[in-house]
Amino acid sequence: MGKCHRRNDVASVVLDPPVSTTGPDHFKLWSTFSRASFRRMILDAVRCGGRSHKPSSKSPPDQPPRPVGSIDVRSECEHKKPAGSDRLSELLRLSESSENEEDVRQKVQMLEELKRVVKRLQSSNVLEGAKEVRQLTKEVSDARTTLALLGAIPPLMALLDSEDSISQIAALYALLNLAIGNDANKAAIVKAGAIHKMLKLVNEFPNSEVAEAVVANFLGLSALDSNKPIIGSSGAIPFLVKNLDNTNSCQARQDSLRALYNLSISPLNVIPILESDLIAFIMNKLGDMDVSERFLSILCNLVSVAEARKAISSVPDAFPMLVDVVSWTDAPGCQEKASYILMVMAHKSYGDRQAMIEAGVASALLELTLLGSTLAQKRASRILECLRVDKGKQVSDNYGGMSTTISAPQDCTTYCSSVELKDGMEDDMMSEEKKAVKQLVQQSLQNNMKRIVKRANLPHEFVPSDHLKTFTSSSTSKSVPF
Repeated sequence: MGKCHRRNDVASVVLDPPVSTTGPDHFKLWSTFSRASFRRMILDAVRCGGRSHKPSSKSPPDQPPRPVGSIDVRSECEHKKPAGSDRLSELLRLSESSENEEDVRQKVQMLEELKRVVKRLQSSNVLEGAKEVRQLTKEVSDARTTLALLGAIPPLMALLDSEDSISQIAALYALLNLAIGNDANKAAIVKAGAIHKMLKLVNEFPNSEVAEAVVANFLGLSALDSNKPIIGSSGAIPFLVKNLDNTNSCQARQDSLRALYNLSISPLNVIPILESDLIAFIMNKLGDMDVSERFLSILCNLVSVAEARKAISSVPDAFPMLVDVVSWTDAPGCQEKASYILMVMAHKSYGDRQAMIEAGVASALLELTLLGSTLAQKRASRILECLRVDKGKQVSDNYGGMSTTISAPQDCTTYCSSVELKDGMEDDMMSEEKKAVKQLVQQSLQNNMKRIVKRANLPHEFVPSDHLKTFTSSSTSKSVPF
């Protein structure tokens, strides 16, 4: 039998000398464990599943050395990490830290440079500082914000008071670049009183280059909605209108038009625009294809106001001009805007509808419903519907007095006669409407045929004959979407 030896809490395995029981080749192996040692092995196995323990080369001082043949469960649960993963993570951390350090270094250098520029602005060398601000803010958006926060706007505003045109132009373009794409800078520049100083420059020091720089600033600053009423009430609109007629620079003319368009968006600027005679100027310049679409865009912003509609209709030959624009098939944008102006005016005023009919708007609108863009076709159809309803009211008003005189029959005979008379009047009324429609259609078809012949450069003898006119009036009047 084997003997079990207990040594404190450590389990040991003792092999008894071989005892021959059944034969010389058979042995008995007896292993004994103490309760404490068995419990420790179970706990070690559970701990191994939760976390790994690094093997220690030396046993703890309070624990005797492990005897030969004992089992260490912890050593079997060791999980070794691959050696390459730690090296790769270290390289990635190093590369990221190097990139961050490079970005930080560049930003610090840029900040120091911007600080030096602002110091030049605040010193006696303000002109060079303004030139550097213009150069730095031309493409870098972060520089615009940083320079404004460092205090670059007040020295530039003070430079506008200089009597030197070179200093004025440098300050104007520096402010212009500071305001590009930055609403906070736009508001700060206007709040600092830049509008009045710029108008003072163009009034006291007439210079084409200074005026062009001022117009460019008005264009940029007027893009912010909160600046529109301030610029409109400052007297900038008459200057922009005057610059349209006096400047020889195409860029300055386009900038003035765009600035006026921005200002016309605000309803508070309608009265200043009407006082500046801008509408009369626009109507007289509608033939210029380079600026007509921008002119019509301004009128589209103003036509919703009654005073503006009155100003448009009071211009001599205003409706013939707009009708002529509707016929510009090569400029669909102009057609859409002109048809919008006519549509609003036709729905708001009976007198304007009559003036449109006299200007020959029906034939132009019929052509637009066939050849115009989708938006222009819809607007032309609405105008024609408005004119048709107005024409029907006119016809019914002409016969209204006669129908009331027989509205109270006294006996059966008079009642029957009154019914027959009413039916006859309704037939006459319908015939009058049909006649009016046929006349409009025939007139429009004749005008369209003449335009087609003129565009094709065909001989004059190709104008449709009377037989063709009667054929078109009888066969196509029902198919026209009137």
